[in-house]
Amino acid sequence: MTIPTITLNSGRDIPQLGFGVFKVDPAETERIVTDALEAGYRHIDTAAIYGNEEGVGRAIAKSGIPRDELFITTKQWITEQAADRSRPAIESSLEKLGLDRVDLYLIHWPAPANDLYVEAWHALEQFQADGLTSSIGVSNFLVPHLERLLDASDIVPAVNQIEVHPAYQQPGVQAFCRDKGIAIEAWAPLGQGKYPLFEEAAVADAAEAHGKTPAQVVVRWHLQRGHIVFPKSNRAERMAENFDVTDFELTIGEVAAITALERDGRVGSHPDSFN
Repeated sequence: MTIPTITLNSGRDIPQLGFGVFKVDPAETERIVTDALEAGYRHIDTAAIYGNEEGVGRAIAKSGIPRDELFITTKQWITEQAADRSRPAIESSLEKLGLDRVDLYLIHWPAPANDLYVEAWHALEQFQADGLTSSIGVSNFLVPHLERLLDASDIVPAVNQIEVHPAYQQPGVQAFCRDKGIAIEAWAPLGQGKYPLFEEAAVADAAEAHGKTPAQVVVRWHLQRGHIVFPKSNRAERMAENFDVTDFELTIGEVAAITALERDGRVGSHPDSFN
């Protein structure tokens, strides 16, 4: 099974379908990531604040998968403590992951009340120059945050990882990112179960038409919309199901019908007020 890739503005290829470990119990992370790797995932997305980088690292080490076949992302949680937005932050993550570099390093939230994300971005630029990460990007940045960052730097973020699912697609942020060559990564791609997405006719009808589950249809919608996506599950059979999305294609009409489910239905925190 071949997972499509996207070439980032850094020149690096990133698998469009990855596995996220948000809210995965640190005690269970090694087992769960091992199951994901065995299911075929080669792109793992974690973060310092998740507290499970060590489990991800143990699973990677035990997998025997060559490093160049893996794409590993982690994120910096910026606070007023200087060490949390400087070299010790990424060095701590690398130590926990058991790696000498990550493929992508992100600022996790802009936290605008702290007014530190531009300073943190300049640190990420140096991490990339030093070979600690192949690409750098941001997460949960809105257009004003991105504009300020671009005014202060010549390096454009490779990605912006934001909340995206059929009820909440952030079209303005996506359009800005497309114009600047910033790839979109979608977190909460299935809406975190916070609304009856799978009961929507656009999703259910497409699932029936293709002999797939509603979750597979929504993951496929993300891929066809050009998003990098991280469906999450603690169950091996569901991981395999979410990965099995390359043998069918939604029609233009089916994609349009799912896209039309947009209703500004945010399920996560607002980047302007989350600090």
